[in-house]
This record gives sequence, C-alpha cells and structure tokens, in this order.
Amino acid sequence: MLIKAVNGKSPSIPDDCYVAENATIVGDVTFGDLCSVWFNAVIRGDVNFIKIGNKVNIQDGAIIHCTYQKHPTIIGNNVSIGHNAIVHGCTIHDNVLIGMGAIVMDNCVVESNSIIAAGAVLTQNTIVTSGSIYAGVPAKKVKDIDQSDFAGEIERISNNYVMYSGWFKTEE
Repeated sequence: MLIKAVNGKSPSIPDDCYVAENATIVGDVTFGDLCSVWFNAVIRGDVNFIKIGNKVNIQDGAIIHCTYQKHPTIIGNNVSIGHNAIVHGCTIHDNVLIGMGAIVMDNCVVESNSIIAAGAVLTQNTIVTSGSIYAGVPAKKVKDIDQSDFAGEIERISNNYVMYSGWFKTEE
C-alpha cells in the first residue's frame, strides 16, 4: 500500500481498518473505525481534506478526491462506495450506497439512507434527499427507498465488508 504525507499532512488510519496492498492513501485523510480500502482504490487528500466515518468500505478501483480551496470530501458512517466509483469534493451522509461506476461530483450532498445507482452521474451541486434512489446520466430521483427492496441492502453490504476485511486481516 502507498500511504504518504503531502504538505506535512499524513493519513490517519485506525488499526482495525483494512487497507489492501495496492491501495493508495495520501495527504489529509482521516478514517473512522472498521473501514476497508480495497485493491487499486485511491484516496487523495492532497488539495483539501477527506474525512471518512465508521464502517465505510471503498471498493476496488474507487477514487476519492476533493477540490482545491473549495470542497473537501466528507463521508459518513455505514457507507459503501462501489467498484470504480468516483466521489469528488462532496458530502455523503450516513447509510448510503454509491453503486459501481457511479460518479458524485463537486458540492453534491447525498443525504442519509440513499442509494446512487451503478453508473449514475450526480452532476455538480445536486442534493439527494434522504431515502431516495437516484439513477441515470445525469442522475435523477427514480424512487423512494422505502418503496424498494433495497432498504436493508445498505446495512447488509456495510456489514459484509467488515466481514470480508476480516478474512484478509487473518492472512497478513
């Protein structure tokens, strides 16, 4: 893994987090407990800070960045960021699923208990209201989460990634 200071700021990663061998975490990045950062993920806190809550999984190939002098990236608790997603200069509240290949642009806010569908593009300044599912390019609200089968999925995926990371920690 590449964990490196930038401009005198180093990542803060609790011992109970799992970071894959080829993940990259640089600069002003702070993690909560029980997080996992998977293969080829990049978390780059070089131009602003990145704050990540508890039980967050950042899956393979995902990129977390921020915007110079404008937008940090703040991620709440129980958040799953899918394979190859891009989360950039935005705020993600608790209990959110960002689908595979989704893009969340600058100054977006994704409120709690929401899902951003795989491949969706949340354009700059979009506010996703709590309990919504957004999909498409550009992403639009497609339904309320309580009308779907996905309500328990967010918690299930978050818990599963804590379990998966345990498998890898035992091999070290």
